[in-house]
Amino acid sequence: MVREEQEEDDNNNNNNGGGERKLLVADETVPSLLDETGLVCVTGGSGFVASWLIMRLLQRGYSVRATVRTNSEGNKKDISYLTELPFASERLQIFTADLNEPESFKPAIEGCKAVFHVAHPMDPNSNETEETVTKRTVQGLMGILKSCLDAKTVKRFFYTSSAVTVFYSGGNGGGGGEVDESVWSDVEVFRNQKEKRVSSSYVVSKMAAETAALEFGGKNGLEVVTLVIPLVVGPFISSSLPSSVFISLAMLFGNYKEKYLFDTYNMVHIDDVARAMIFLLEKPVAKGRYICSSVEMKIDEVFEFLSTKFPQFQLPSIEYVIFY
Repeated sequence: MVREEQEEDDNNNNNNGGGERKLLVADETVPSLLDETGLVCVTGGSGFVASWLIMRLLQRGYSVRATVRTNSEGNKKDISYLTELPFASERLQIFTADLNEPESFKPAIEGCKAVFHVAHPMDPNSNETEETVTKRTVQGLMGILKSCLDAKTVKRFFYTSSAVTVFYSGGNGGGGGEVDESVWSDVEVFRNQKEKRVSSSYVVSKMAAETAALEFGGKNGLEVVTLVIPLVVGPFISSSLPSSVFISLAMLFGNYKEKYLFDTYNMVHIDDVARAMIFLLEKPVAKGRYICSSVEMKIDEVFEFLSTKFPQFQLPSIEYVIFY
């Protein structure tokens, strides 16, 4: 059986507020939902969320095919942090694919029982137009979904969505509060925000992609699950500091620019995201949307947490940070 353990240590909490997380340990038993193969595909494998998910899937006993893009010079990225993971030499394969060429994902998907689509073809702060980004995002997504159907082996497709798809509803307006999976953002509510932390292209493209994925699944008999996640925090194995981690720690770095500071921080630990994805993979009845968000903190609470946790950084007063 697969064993999952978590050791709590109230006196030595780490990983951005969580207890010490012990590794998922897998024996010879393969996940029953995926029968004898346990073969899954993860797109955008070099990113923060995808790389951590790959690590946890390998620890869980799955065989993984990860897709990565080439860099701007057409060369492969340094992904040694993936290829040197425990169990990677036996159960991890790397494929080169790009959302601008959706058919490039087909070899990685063939034979897989599940696909985790984590890749997104833009930065949240990109200045590209809504039309350009949305077209590229949805076309790439549809190509991957069609490859899932063509493979005839994919049982479930996972789309990694964003809290921007629920955060800007009429009653919420981006100001915090509680929402559930029935809520969808209103783009006009977002456009009317005085201070925008992400580009409209990112919001519109994420909403269009999640909607398209769910509609495609319903029309074609493919099980589609979307996971809506807010600011992801915690440790990372990827080669550069993830943007969401930078935002959560911006005050420590002395960066008090408005785009890095939020009145309300909705956050989730990276390990909770990976565990949620694996849970939804192994749960036979999983379908539709799921919000994965565990913490809501006001800016003064984040300031207090960081000041207490990292006194060596000698943060100024909260008033200085807010009115910088």
